[in-house]
Amino acid sequence: MQLALFDFDHTVTVCDTYSRFLRRIATPAQLARARWTMGPWVLGYRAGMVSPSALRVRATRMAFMGRAEGEILAAGSRYADEVLPGVLRPEMMQRIAWHQAQGHEVALVSGSLDSYLHPWCERHGLGLICNRLESAGGRLTGRYAGGDRGGHKAADIRARYDLSRYERIHAYGDSREDRPMLALAHERWYRGRRIA
Repeated sequence: MQLALFDFDHTVTVCDTYSRFLRRIATPAQLARARWTMGPWVLGYRAGMVSPSALRVRATRMAFMGRAEGEILAAGSRYADEVLPGVLRPEMMQRIAWHQAQGHEVALVSGSLDSYLHPWCERHGLGLICNRLESAGGRLTGRYAGGDRGGHKAADIRARYDLSRYERIHAYGDSREDRPMLALAHERWYRGRRIA
């Protein structure tokens, strides 16, 4: 048995799908407010002074707090159908298909949201480890259930899979957050190039 682990944004896709989803579901008032409240955080992220996790947590709180859970799940399903097919890397989709054809277990491991990744992974027969939105009484709290998981990919993989069962593990990533996941693998691919 072999296991293949894929990061999603910038690995399977050509862009960051999370920020695009936020812009798609944001209300006009949220978009106007985001220019002032999120702008400095985005600049800090681009300068390497703000972590991806800190940026995600802040954006998630602003975009989702108080929103109806059903509304966001429906928007996520539409996003998976309408937007994700246009941002996929064909070579990575071929790689996923190759692993599946070999009978390997294949999972997506992402800091992005289950709202759209869950329906997408179901359609493609993939396992999924990702951030989940917390809800109470049908309303979103603006927090992640269990906290932001983007920086905990390796721990979440170990919690989900008994890695000793796999004779070979493959991992594909593109960022610092992916390096602990890559370290679990026998075959490591970083930004499209095999590094081990």
